[in-house]
Amino acid sequence: MDKIDYKKQLSHLYKASAKKIVEVDVEPLQYLMVDGHGSPQDQMFMDAIETLYGTAYTLKFMLKAAAEPFDSVVMPMEMLAWAEDWSAFPDKRYDEWQWTMMIMTPKATQADFEAAREQLKAKKNPTMIDAIRLETMHEGSCVQVMHVGPYDQVGPDVNRLHERVAELGGQLHGKHHEIYLSDPRRTAPEKLKTIVRCGYRL
Repeated sequence: MDKIDYKKQLSHLYKASAKKIVEVDVEPLQYLMVDGHGSPQDQMFMDAIETLYGTAYTLKFMLKAAAEPFDSVVMPMEMLAWAEDWSAFPDKRYDEWQWTMMIMTPKATQADFEAAREQLKAKKNPTMIDAIRLETMHEGSCVQVMHVGPYDQVGPDVNRLHERVAELGGQLHGKHHEIYLSDPRRTAPEKLKTIVRCGYRL
């Protein structure tokens, strides 16, 4: 049985240049999602990650063992972030931050998801297991670029994206989106790779 890697199948969405901003049309995709608020250093953020990875791997092994087996690489962690005032991010006013942590999970059905959630709940019962959901999101027209470096230094690349949207004659639409391609446990902060994306409308 071949293992599918959606990062390769959807390389236009999961690869990017650090030098050149590109425009992409993001089709409807299905994600495991957990909502929260506050600083990425808060326990809620850690709990959301634990719940997402636990569910993603439970689903992976459940689908691999199914009557019609299917195997795929677990996708990277992603985050949507927003605030009433964008300056809350560069100014690090964490109490104003809202976020959705998520993992792209295209194959699972709602029944698969519910079975995996109950299985994980019975085995480990992570803190946010009752908050996780399976949802399809359609971002549509976006611009994206690769940020290389610490997560908290993404601001200049975000500004580049906003400037590009203005050059296109568009207006920002949707939420700030980050895709984490590096493992921070094994990668030096200055080498972390994060795709930064924002949606727009003409």
